[in-house]
Amino acid sequence: MTLLALEVALLALALPGFAAATYLLGLTLLSRRSKAPASDAGSSLRFDFVVPAHDEERGIAETVRSLAAVEWPTAQRRVLVVADNCSDSTAAQASRAGATVLVRHCPERRGKGHALASGFARSLADGFADAVVVVDADTLVDRNLLKAFAARISEGARAVQADYAVRNPDAGWRTRLMSVAFSIFHGVRSLGRERLKLSCGLRGNGMCFTRQLLTEIPYDAFSIVEDVEYGLRLGAAGHRVWYAGDARVHGEMVASAAASASQRRRWEDGRAELRRRAPGLLLSALPKADGIVADLAIDLLVPPLARLGTYSVLGAAAAGALSLWAGHLVAALPFFGASLAFLGVYILRGWQLSGTGRVGLEALAYAPVYLAWKMALRVRGARQGQEWIRTARQGEAR
Repeated sequence: MTLLALEVALLALALPGFAAATYLLGLTLLSRRSKAPASDAGSSLRFDFVVPAHDEERGIAETVRSLAAVEWPTAQRRVLVVADNCSDSTAAQASRAGATVLVRHCPERRGKGHALASGFARSLADGFADAVVVVDADTLVDRNLLKAFAARISEGARAVQADYAVRNPDAGWRTRLMSVAFSIFHGVRSLGRERLKLSCGLRGNGMCFTRQLLTEIPYDAFSIVEDVEYGLRLGAAGHRVWYAGDARVHGEMVASAAASASQRRRWEDGRAELRRRAPGLLLSALPKADGIVADLAIDLLVPPLARLGTYSVLGAAAAGALSLWAGHLVAALPFFGASLAFLGVYILRGWQLSGTGRVGLEALAYAPVYLAWKMALRVRGARQGQEWIRTARQGEAR
């Protein structure tokens, strides 16, 4: 291969990563927090919390108690726990804590998506709630959660996503790193997209849907990333997901390598499946100038941060080596260098939003270890099925 061909090939490799990094930089520059809506708006709304639970006897009661403590009239909220194909005392523990329990035994239709569909159907059939809120069974919530949702519903929102944070950041270096990573992925992106009036996307935990929306667009997302799948359906129907950054749900993250590997593979395999739809979504959005759908498609096409960062570092090293060999600056090097700079700004903004201070910076020092672990995970590449595989919680045997 000639020198010119090498330079052209490197430039072709640099441009997709540069485009992705530029997109993330744009969201970063727009990620200033907006003023939250008045918290007393929508005070007459009634809510159902829907909690999908599979063998969660250890922590379900604490989650139910957290939901019971939110600042909202008791007569205007309920907690529905969907005990899905459980082999333990999840149902009994949830009922004892004060929840209404829906027990599902349907081995051939397992998974969080099926559990949510059952919970939503029960809520709609009862006719009690104006909106439903999805909270995972290992999660604690801010007391202002329903106030934040109600304020946005009163302004016209039909789907809202709360900020998603890590409940146990001090469990180990992985959870400390995840705490910063969540602020990067959920916080920076969502704030930027909200300022553009785009859909911030759904995160699976801390989601709110109005009764009208669930009636119009029934929940039938059953993949391993059912939240992203349903968010795409909403976008295609013209509905954006609003971001409630002033209220948080705090989900438990795993600290062990084995459980993290299992969880990570499922997340990334699921997104990879949906990524195949992205080009079609993007093409369908162009004639209609549909910014919501176009942005959702672009978001799917952006590689995971670890992969994008590794790609940019290796590309910059290759372009630098080729520049030294050729005796001149090859065209790809500035693009790889700019990508790294843009990603650095994106990461630092996420760290700033995380509020973790020095501890967060120390956690970022483990990023090379995490990258090596991720690469090894991809090399092993063992794909798992679409079954709801419960992730081991902190303190459980693994």
